[in-house]
Amino acid sequence: MRTKFSGILTLLLAFVVQLTFAQEKTVSGNVSDADGLPLPTATVLIKGTTTGTTTDFDGNYSISVSEGQVLQYSFVGYATQEITVGASNSINVTLETDNALEEVVVTAQGIKREKKALGYSVSTVGAEDLEQKAEGDIARVLNGKASGVNITQTSGLSGSGTNVVIRGYSSINGSNQALFIVDGVPFSSDTNATGGAFVGNNGSSRFLDLNPDNIESVSVLKGLAAATLYGSDGRNGVILITTKTGSASRGALKNEVSISQSYFVNEVASIPDYQDQFGNGFDQAFGWFFSNWGPSFNRDGLGGWGAAGAFDADGTLPHPYRTASAATGIPDAFPNVPERYAWRPYNSVENFFRKGSTSTTNISLRGASEKVAYNVSFGHLDEEGFTPGNALRRNTLSIGGRGQLSNKFTISGTLNYSRTDFTTPPVAESRGNGTFSAGTSSVFGHLFFTPRSVDLVGLPYQNPVTGGSVYYRQNNSIQHPLWTVNNAQVSQLTNRINGQATLQYDFNDNLNIFYRGGIDVYNELTNNYQNKGGIDANPLGFLTTYNILNEIWDHSVVLNGDYDINDKIGLTFNLGATSRREEFTQIGAASTGQNIFDLNYHFNFDETNPVNSYGFRNITGVYGQAEVDYDNFLFLTVAGRNDWVSNLPTENNSLF
Repeated sequence: MRTKFSGILTLLLAFVVQLTFAQEKTVSGNVSDADGLPLPTATVLIKGTTTGTTTDFDGNYSISVSEGQVLQYSFVGYATQEITVGASNSINVTLETDNALEEVVVTAQGIKREKKALGYSVSTVGAEDLEQKAEGDIARVLNGKASGVNITQTSGLSGSGTNVVIRGYSSINGSNQALFIVDGVPFSSDTNATGGAFVGNNGSSRFLDLNPDNIESVSVLKGLAAATLYGSDGRNGVILITTKTGSASRGALKNEVSISQSYFVNEVASIPDYQDQFGNGFDQAFGWFFSNWGPSFNRDGLGGWGAAGAFDADGTLPHPYRTASAATGIPDAFPNVPERYAWRPYNSVENFFRKGSTSTTNISLRGASEKVAYNVSFGHLDEEGFTPGNALRRNTLSIGGRGQLSNKFTISGTLNYSRTDFTTPPVAESRGNGTFSAGTSSVFGHLFFTPRSVDLVGLPYQNPVTGGSVYYRQNNSIQHPLWTVNNAQVSQLTNRINGQATLQYDFNDNLNIFYRGGIDVYNELTNNYQNKGGIDANPLGFLTTYNILNEIWDHSVVLNGDYDINDKIGLTFNLGATSRREEFTQIGAASTGQNIFDLNYHFNFDETNPVNSYGFRNITGVYGQAEVDYDNFLFLTVAGRNDWVSNLPTENNSLF
């Protein structure tokens, strides 16, 4: 009897399995927008499961599903659509734009508001706009993308410092730099001075450590009202950056790997217009000076060669290294240079610069389900500047994720690591025949004022005996730009970690509270040197090295509410408290008097002095914001914040 029952049960189970298989089928189709354009990577999910697929480049998809199940179609920026599977094996879907989503912007402290509800201006720049520029510096990428934002560069060199000012300057002697917030956490955008004898030479700005290809969006908050919730640090405006790893959101996606590679060529944008009529000298009289008002290059022209007395009939004159003062040691050091030197215009400035290049590689891995999402991104930047000796290399690794632990708790976080290596020759301001400040060097200090009759690239620049700089002046009183490129350098190697972790608890659909802890720490190793034998800066040579450790620890607790009081009146509010500690430590040494040429270690110098500094600041703040709207068209917002700042006098350390 037991055997007979088992046989019947087996037949029944086989029938059920056979029936189930018979109900499964393959449904295919296309997903497009209202204009009929395909939507690649749109998500197609079986509702109530984690099973799904994505559309291909042409918007086509195929999925195994059973009749009666519901397919969910979604795409970023479009309203989700649900369709119940029937007898048909083909389902084409047109997704409509989600207008409500487009109007929502992040304003401050992670708070989202409809754009029409704001009483101040917010400019938003999306990933598509950021990817259109071949720049490794996010600040330069923003140039021309957001109104009211003035972005200036300390120089055109790759990786050089950048200053971001929103709607004008607010301080005469203080910082006017906007506050950068990355994934909700303050992000240091310092441009640290390079120190040493290179006065007027700035290093790179620290937002260079951000990879523009890993940025999802940028919001620029302008004016005091926009920055109220960030307190005194937001007085110059706020730039909110959301990374792709930080924006990992819930939604059905299968695992995706994307790889992108780009290569760009760059060159100097403009150089002065030079004349090709006259060479060295004054009043058509020859002389190895800076001026271009000497004899004409045309023998029959104004100020002919005969007037100079040194010219031969073939248009040559004695080589400048053979006629230099014996005190310079140049004639003895260069016995093999030609006897004669051609008197003609040379393209010295044009030939000095080179073709630069920018190569970027980005690899990202992402995936999501209904309760878990993750994003991993790696980026590599290799940039050669158009100025010899200028280069920028950066590697970034970013990890972000989000998970719903239960119906009440959600945890999310990001972690970003970057290694930025910036090198450049010194480029201090020039005053025409040297640097603007005495005791400094600049590769441009003499380059742009080199006379047309001087062959900068063709003339030897280094004394083979002493290693010192040599150039065309008879007393060797000008530092050769190529000697500067090869014997003086500013470099900064930066390792940086920043990120945040957030734990949110939802009391209900209208009320939640979250804690966010953030960190931003970078270590910057600066190395400046110039070998002995130069004309500018310290002729005896110098070396300055120091290590900067900058730390920001940030904590926030925020209570958010969103209620409908009745059919016409709505209320949203945010109450929060923040605590932040910033600490800056600099330890280094400055040495002068190089003994062995081109050996740049402090033990090789006669005199060494310490370079040390330290500072810290603690800021504790509480803030609140309430917004009442009438029929979703009339809005009243009240916001305020109070900070207590440690580096102010105790009796006056409260700022409202």
